[in-house]
Amino acid sequence: MSSNPVHHTGPDLRAEGLRLAYDSRVVVDGLDVTIPPGRITAIVGANACGKSTLLRALARLLSPRAGSVRLDGHALHTIPTRELAQRLGILPQSPVAPEGLTVVDLVGRGRSPHQTWWRQWSKSDERAVHDALRATAMTDLADRPVDELSGGQRQRAWIAMAVAQGTPVLLLDEPTTYLDLAHQIDVLDLVKDLNRHEKRTVVMVLHDLNQACRYADHVIAMKAGAIAAEGAPAEVITAQTVEDVFGLRCLVATDPVSGTPMVVPVSRHHDTPGRPAAGAPAADTPDRPAAPASLG
Repeated sequence: MSSNPVHHTGPDLRAEGLRLAYDSRVVVDGLDVTIPPGRITAIVGANACGKSTLLRALARLLSPRAGSVRLDGHALHTIPTRELAQRLGILPQSPVAPEGLTVVDLVGRGRSPHQTWWRQWSKSDERAVHDALRATAMTDLADRPVDELSGGQRQRAWIAMAVAQGTPVLLLDEPTTYLDLAHQIDVLDLVKDLNRHEKRTVVMVLHDLNQACRYADHVIAMKAGAIAAEGAPAEVITAQTVEDVFGLRCLVATDPVSGTPMVVPVSRHHDTPGRPAAGAPAADTPDRPAAPASLG
């Protein structure tokens, strides 16, 4: 994945002077951020740093105490709800479908923002649902109840609903939570396909730094409600930034599969005498190759 800047056209989503709070507890204060259009952005950081809170504000699920979120120059709170739902989709953490709801019915709900009392279900809605099921490899499971699916299948069903919604911006809050590794990769591959083939702008909160580096074009690292670093994965995910943001010493090597940064944690049980400090390459010896050089 190249770290060279690539210019894309697409929705302009940004926050300016954002102040976010729950009751009297301020989580984010004075934050400015611009989401690169047509690209995948991963928001990373330690627990309770404000990642999901920022995503909720970008989705208009949380009203700012100060500042604003703007989509194509318009403050989010001024955009009519139906219009916003046609332009911006959100998949929250661990969504729950009504009992007995089938996959095709769930995906069909993604078309609700495009319907009115004078324009009900149409051929274009039918096509959108069919295409969303096909894009997410859920066609064969269309008639299955959502609550009978595996975790990975269920997550794909919810993403299919967001695909059918047809929004140019898709916000995903920890889409790989509770999934095993194979299903995590399955879901992230699907997100990458949506970005590549449909040019959707994607913003997702992730915990796994290596997955963020593999799948995102742009990484935002948050600490204590502020942006500690942002940019291409190779610029953001360094040994110094990981230690600053997560309090974790590590080596940063090159992922042998994707060529992106790969974080290798250093724990006290593995930080043995004679081992180079985190971020420092080991000396070559006849019986031991050099440790991966840190990108930090």
